[in-house]
This record gives sequence, C-alpha cells and structure tokens, in this order.
Amino acid sequence: MPLDPRWIWIAVGAVALLAVIGLFARGARRARTQQLRDKFGREYDHVVTATGNRARAERELVGRAEEVKTFNIRQLNAAEREHYSIEWIRVERHFVERPAAAVVEADELVGDIMRVEGYPVGDFEKHAAHLSVRHPRIVEHYRAGHRVIGGTPGSASTEDLRQAMLNYRSLFEQLIGEPAIRDVPYEVPSTTEISSEESTRRNARSGLRDEDRL
Repeated sequence: MPLDPRWIWIAVGAVALLAVIGLFARGARRARTQQLRDKFGREYDHVVTATGNRARAERELVGRAEEVKTFNIRQLNAAEREHYSIEWIRVERHFVERPAAAVVEADELVGDIMRVEGYPVGDFEKHAAHLSVRHPRIVEHYRAGHRVIGGTPGSASTEDLRQAMLNYRSLFEQLIGEPAIRDVPYEVPSTTEISSEESTRRNARSGLRDEDRL
C-alpha cells in the first residue's frame, strides 16, 4: 500500500521544524553564554573551572544574579566613606610592623563595608559570589587577597602579604568610590612594578608618611 504523500510532507515538515527549533535553542544558549561572559568577565571562567561544567556554571551565575536582586544594596554615604578611609589608613600603617595581621584586618574591613552596603553576612565564598554580581571585574582582587589568608599560617612571604594588601586596596577603593568609578577593570601591578613616584602619589592621597608606606 503506497504511502500517502500528505504524511510524507507532514514528516518532512516536522523534521524541518525540529531543526529550526534546535537552531534557535543553540543560538539562545550561545547568546546567554556571551551575555554572561560579558557581564562576569574572568569570574565566568573561574566558575566554569570550579564547577567543571559550563551549563552548571551558567546556572550558578544566573542564580547569583537572581539572589542579589533580593538584597537592599545601597551606596555608602559621605560620612561612611570618610570613616572607612580613615580605617584603611590605619590598616596600612599596621602593615609596617604586623603585615600578616594587617592583611587580615583589610579582609575584615572589606567584609564590614559589604555588610553596611547591604550584603548579607556570610563566609568568604558567599561574599565573593555576591560581590561578583555587582562588581564582577574587581572580585578577583578579593579572591587574590584572601588566598594569602587562607594558606598555611606563616607560609606567606612579605612580598605575598604586600601583594595581598595591594589587591585589598584596589577592592577597597572601588567599594567606597563614587558610582561612576566603580568596577573599573584594571590589573593590579606586582609590587616590583610600582614606581617610587606612584607610591608617593598614593601615600600623599591617603595621608600616609613615607615611613608608613607599603
């Protein structure tokens, strides 16, 4: 019994429709991947590596964004910015005699700023995840600074601690900065790349004496 041509055309149409749906789905996945890459930058690659799966990583990043939408995040007011600027100067001065303790203080100060801005209390990984939604380009400074704290006690060299402070400084400056200068992507130079002129300029801006600088 010969096949009805109508069924043949229906089958061909169904296959074509499935192909089109597949193309749209792949296109949508690629678009979402690109959007997440654009938004999170290096954090996207960090989460892919951590989860071991791109789809799982993308679900994690989308989930972060949805969670942060429920927070009442606000900017620091002028008085709070002044208070934390003074606290940061104090922490940097402590680095001269107690570098390891100063790095811990810098980590705690950043955590306190996040709490005041409206981020919920949590451990480092939670803080980093939440921070990455609004500040995806500077969260790597947070991770780099905290990595020194999380190592074996006493194993970090003075240069490791100095670099950690530079990372915390970059994060701190942008957390308390005006909205227009927040989340600016730039590399934190290694300590050997900071010229004496740049060091003098930074210390003058923060009120540090030459003997107190990092």
